Parts: sequence; structure tokens; C-alpha cells
Amino acid sequence: MRRLKHHRKKRRFPRLFALISLAVFSFPTSLFAAEKTLTIIHTNDLHSRFLGFSPQLDYTPLQTGNDNTEGGWARVATVIQQEKGKRKNPVLILDAGDFLMGSLFHMLSREESFELRLMADMGYEVTTLGNHEFDLRPRGLARIITSAMSQGKTPQIVFSSAVFSRESTEDDSLERVFDQGWVKPYTVLEKEGLRIGLFGLMGKDAAEVSPFAAPVTFKDPFEAAKDMVKVLRQDEKVDLIICLSHSGLGNGKRVSEDEELVKAVEGIDIVISGHSHTTLETPIVSQGAIIVQAGCYGKYVGVLDLGYENKAVEIKNYALRKIDDTVQGDPEIQSEIDMFIGWINERVLKEHGLSFWQVAAKTDFDLVIGEEESNLGNLITDAIRWAVNRDDRDERDPTTKVAFAVESLGLIRDPILKGTTGNMAVCDIFNAIPLGIGMDDTMGYPLISFYLYGSEIKKALEILTSIYPIKGSDYFLQVSGLRFKYNPHRVIFDRVTDIEIGSEEEGYEPLDYSAGNKRLYRCAANIYNATFLKIVGRFTFHILDIVPKDRKGSPIPDLKTARVDRDKDKPGIQELKEWVGVIDYIRSFTEGSGHTVAPVPEKYGGNLGRIVVEASWNPVDLLKRGNYLTWSAFALLLGITLAVLWLARFTVRKFRKPDSP
Repeated sequence: MRRLKHHRKKRRFPRLFALISLAVFSFPTSLFAAEKTLTIIHTNDLHSRFLGFSPQLDYTPLQTGNDNTEGGWARVATVIQQEKGKRKNPVLILDAGDFLMGSLFHMLSREESFELRLMADMGYEVTTLGNHEFDLRPRGLARIITSAMSQGKTPQIVFSSAVFSRESTEDDSLERVFDQGWVKPYTVLEKEGLRIGLFGLMGKDAAEVSPFAAPVTFKDPFEAAKDMVKVLRQDEKVDLIICLSHSGLGNGKRVSEDEELVKAVEGIDIVISGHSHTTLETPIVSQGAIIVQAGCYGKYVGVLDLGYENKAVEIKNYALRKIDDTVQGDPEIQSEIDMFIGWINERVLKEHGLSFWQVAAKTDFDLVIGEEESNLGNLITDAIRWAVNRDDRDERDPTTKVAFAVESLGLIRDPILKGTTGNMAVCDIFNAIPLGIGMDDTMGYPLISFYLYGSEIKKALEILTSIYPIKGSDYFLQVSGLRFKYNPHRVIFDRVTDIEIGSEEEGYEPLDYSAGNKRLYRCAANIYNATFLKIVGRFTFHILDIVPKDRKGSPIPDLKTARVDRDKDKPGIQELKEWVGVIDYIRSFTEGSGHTVAPVPEKYGGNLGRIVVEASWNPVDLLKRGNYLTWSAFALLLGITLAVLWLARFTVRKFRKPDSP
């Protein structure tokens, strides 16, 4: 018996040790896990802007302290390497879409995929698709990605929003690219024990301004995000979820889609935002999610340092690195870009008698853009009118003269600044109006022309007065051949009060915009803006319906047939590209001037009174020449006023005390 007791006493310590060990190893290990750190370097809306601007003529990427330009991919590459070199923790390099469309370099994107190739060389791991990646139509985007993949140079592209057509074959080539896994709905990266899920998203506004994506459509972003979060959390068991969202931020809930996203979809840790070109100096933290955005055009690079512990993410530090002349560019990246310039000269510009660095004119002032009449807007719309009249006007028929031209602010992408020399190079002019593709499958929006009644011209101008305040700056219009006044206090869709037609050189005369005037006026615009006429009609419940017509007044069913033909002696339509028309117009300043390179005319030194705001609450001004909307609103207001007065009088009579005897 004693031996037995002694034996049990000897085993007590091993048992105790085993119990303690079991308790320790069965206790949740996350409570003892050390904090892990992660750095995200991010950009968005790079838009093929390989060179610093503006102007690009001033850009000296391999030198510092001698120019005032911003951006430049060689400089961005340097900052990426600098920030990576400062850290021993894992670093992710991400982009939130619209890496394409914005400079002469995108002219060969389908053949050479310059953007994705450079991004791969700069160390980007994951990017997504923005609305401008669809500007070249589904088959164009398929060619870009295929070109990059054939050279083995591209970041992983993630995109969860695409819905391919079952009826049309126009998007089959892009669908095959997705099926091959070259574009994935999501990807999972492992960084030192952290499983990180990333997915890409197209926002509602971005989808709305992607007319050439058809027949591809886009899922509701909230639903797409919920699906991705579910897969990443439940199936992939990720620790962190990063959404590359081409949706955007703004000054209100209506336009701040990414803030709405994290409120509607639980489980997203970080949103790398794009589309709205917002320079966000401090991250937004909402519903536990972190939202960042780094401006546009490579002017800034965002650097987000994070701590991860116990399934929680914490911001350790955030900085926006400004990309300017204090940063010396990476020579290898710049060498690639210089090689690309040679290809652009030989394969794009040569046929137009142009070259990348060619000086087309000189300027003593900046040509700028803004949400008002602008001198650059005046120059571009004058150029549209001039170019169409040059190539497609019958001098024997006055009705073929273009009366007016319009351009939306959303398609004017860059100012043209005088810089240190005042020289306006072809590459800088192109950057002002770089977007689009034609029906002939060549780059650049074609110009079209059609006819409108005077009443429809007024409706078109009401886009500026009534839709722009609701939808944003992209819908602000610049005009040529017209000048008009409007009162922002009048009833919506009836704010234009006076229109004159003509020019500064020939003079102006009043336009009869009454419904009874059936005279036709010829209009010129690019095909993208003209396409939006139908959208404007639907958006305004057909109040602003505008029907493009031919010179006989018959509706034009397909705007492709209204393209301007530069050379009618050749078969088919030789499209007049907007960018070519603008450069030709600027080069025409030299003709007959006696200068090798002529200056921009002084008239463009300031505004010309083409858009005049006359804000007034005077009842006469509110009702003058009002249409049915104004008079209906007046009648309603009058009826409400009379009803209130009657009710007040009735109430007073009912409750008035009887007079004392």
C-alpha cells in the first residue's frame, strides 16, 4: 500500500504538467499572436500619363530642381522603390483602375499594352478595370490584355462586375479573356502568414458613363461586393479583404459611392478608391473600413501602413507622396517610355504630318478649364466648328454651314499651360482631348454633324443649367457659335432666357427658339456627346428630348451615319477625329501670319461672354418667356397661395370672438 501511494505521488507532477500544456495549447492562439504589419502603396486613374505635366515639354525626369511639372511614371517608380526600401514588412502595390486613356501613349495600347507592361515593371501586383478601360469596346480591351499576357507582363487584374451578353457576340473575345483567368473576380495573396483577398468593382456612376462597354453590362456594385465578401470570408478564409473600387468619393452621399459601399456591405477592411480623382489626404474610416484615394494622373502615390491583430486592422500611418520635380525618375522606366515615343511617332503621328514634340503654336497665357465658360473650352469648340466647315461644307448651300458646336467638360481632360517656353507641343494639345475610338476602329472620337430646331438648341443648353447641377461637372457644356444667358433661380429645364447665334468675328443675332420656328441649324459635336442626347431625354422624363436630324429634317436613326467624311473621294467614311481637328485648327494660326510658329489669338486670353449667369428673383425675370413648365409651376404656386389665404381667412372667421354688445 505504501509503495502504491509513493508511486502515485511520483506521477502527480507529470500529470500536472500535461494538464497545463493542454490548457496552453488549446487556448485561443490569437490572444498571443503578435501584431503583423502591412504596407499598401496605391494609385488610381493614371490614365496613360507617362510624362510629367503640364506642359510635357518642361518635364525633365532624370533631373531635379529645374521644372514645375507634376507626375510622371518614372518618378512614380522611384517613389515605389523608396517606400519599399524603408520597410521590412510586406508591401502591396495596388491600383484602382482607369490606368488607360489620356495621352498619345494609349494610341497603341491595343497593339503594345504600354500601360500594363510598365505597371508590371514598376512592381504593381493587382489592378482593376475602370470605365475608361472599356472606351475601346470589349474587343479592344481584350486585345490590350492579350497583348500584355503574350509578353508575360501585367499585374493581376481583378474585376467582379462584368456581365457578358448571351445574345450578342460582340463581347465574346473579352469573355474568353476572363474565362482564361487573365481577369479574375478576385485573387488571394499570402504575405507572411496573412491571407489577403482582393476584388475589383465598377461603381454606378462609372458604369453610367461607359456607353462603349456594350454589350457588356455591370452588376449592382453592392450585390457584387456582397458576393465577393462571402466567397473570400467563407471559402477562402482570408484575414483581410481589400476592394479595388472604381466608384469614387464626393461631397455628399449621392456621389460618395465608396462611403455608401462600406455602409451597405459588411466585411470589407480596406477600399482603394478611384474614379472621382479625389486627393484624399486623410483616410476615411467608416463602419470599420478604411477608404483611401490618391488623386489622379500619378500626381500622388498613397502609402498606407497598417497593423493587424486579433482580426482587427489599424492605421499606423498614412501619407500622400507628391510626385514632382523633387523626385528623380527611374532611368530604366524612362528609357522604356522614350522608346514608346519613337513608336508613337512612326506608327501614329507620321500619317498626319505630326510628331510627338512638334510645336504647333505659342501662347502667352494658360488655356484652362473649369465649371464656367473657359478659354480652352472656347478654343476647342471653335476648332470643332472650323474643322467640320473645312471638310464638310458646300459653299453653294448656306444650310451646310455649321452654326454651332458643343463639347462637354468631362471630355476636356487637361489644361494647356504656357510653361517656361510658351510652346504648345502636339503631345500637350492631344492630352486636352485624348479620349475615344471611332466606328472605323481607329483611336479618337469622330466628329459628327446633324440639324436641330431652335427649340432643341435651347433644350441642349438646359443640360448645363439643370442637369449639370444634379449630375456634376462632366455635364457642363462649352459652346461655339452661340452665346446665351440663364437664370439659375428659374424653374428647372426652363432657365435659359436669351440665346444669340453667330460669332465674335461675324457678330451675333437673336435666335428664335419658339416651338413654331422650324428652321434647321447645323450642329457639330463628337459622337460620345451626341450619344448622350438620348440619355438626357430619358433622364428628364422626355422633357429635354432632342432628335438629331438630317438636312431635310428627317430623324437620324443611327448617329454613325452622321460622321464627318474628311475625304469623299475614298470609299467609306474617312473619320474626322476631334483631336486632329483641334491640332489642325491651332496650326492654322500660323497660316498667313508671317511667323514660323504663330501665337494663339488674343481673343482666347479670357472669356468671351458666351455663357452668362443672370441670377434674379424678380418675378418678371422668373416668368419672362417661360414655357409650360414655368407657367405650370406658377399656376401651382398661385393655387397653393390662394388656398393658404382662404384657409387663413376661414380660420380667423371661425374662431373670431363675437363683438361685445
